[in-house]
Amino acid sequence: MSSEVLSQNEIDALLSAISTGEMDAEELKKEESEKKVKVYDFKRALRFSKDHIRSLTRIHENFARLLTTYFSAQLRTYVQISVTSTDQIPYEEFIRSIPKMTILNVYEVPPLDGRIIFEINPNIAYAMLDRVLGGQGNSINKVENLTEIETKIMTQLFERAVENLREAWSSIAEIETILTDFEVNPQFLQTVSPNETVVVISFNTVIGDTTGMINICIPHVVLEPMIPKLSVRYWMQKTEKEKLPEEVQFIEKKIFKTDLDVVAELGKTIIKINDFLHMDVGDVIVMDNPITKPLNIKVGNRTKFIGQPGIVNKKMAIQVLDELKGGELDDE
Repeated sequence: MSSEVLSQNEIDALLSAISTGEMDAEELKKEESEKKVKVYDFKRALRFSKDHIRSLTRIHENFARLLTTYFSAQLRTYVQISVTSTDQIPYEEFIRSIPKMTILNVYEVPPLDGRIIFEINPNIAYAMLDRVLGGQGNSINKVENLTEIETKIMTQLFERAVENLREAWSSIAEIETILTDFEVNPQFLQTVSPNETVVVISFNTVIGDTTGMINICIPHVVLEPMIPKLSVRYWMQKTEKEKLPEEVQFIEKKIFKTDLDVVAELGKTIIKINDFLHMDVGDVIVMDNPITKPLNIKVGNRTKFIGQPGIVNKKMAIQVLDELKGGELDDE
């Protein structure tokens, strides 16, 4: 039976058609008993579930925010980048969908296998180049005649930009990003077989008055080890990772070596500024704390203990009498 839910109006119309004889109930039963055939294209194999695609979209929405911050700082102008779509398609279809001449950066992402492709629309690439060189961000598409200087500037700009991918992917994998190739003709770029399933994340990019697309092509072989971490079950787990025993021991050692100021406070008093300015050797300052009353012992700026003063080995000392639970803040 179909999983589609009918509205009340549709149910009423169906009952009315059966009662008037326009539809035969026996024919409906016969249709339901027939086998349903679903067309499956083996050239367009779907290796990722909708759940996986949603997780990838969420990860790269964070990446889009990081890119927005990065390019806005580098280009010193308004930049807005947002995810428009996340699709799984054959690699051949991705190559056909992008311009014949465009900016292609190929990255390795060790320790994962395979390579990912960053495709930047020439309009966007040249607007960025113009801003870096001090222009207004105008776009002049002459990608087939890139000079060595232009190639070098673009390579460095996008090589640093893709470093943000490590932070975006940190929740599912610890990766490095290594630029391995720079190309302008997609036909010369063959990273996987034509029928290999790839995930393509498309970003709408606005730089001033210039608009264009940035596409990330991620082959299945790259994402395969991370598929279990793209499920809802993984994302529903605690976001904070449990620290390993080695990490706990390291932190404890660092804390135990931390120096703290411990001060025994003899007492406090209030005097006039004039008396303070005329104070001399031999003058006596009367404190508000009687000799018979214990002294406050402060750790940092908190009163933690009370104790009594004394002498040990001809040195002034204080004996801890009690601990103040909760470590009340000093009134100062």
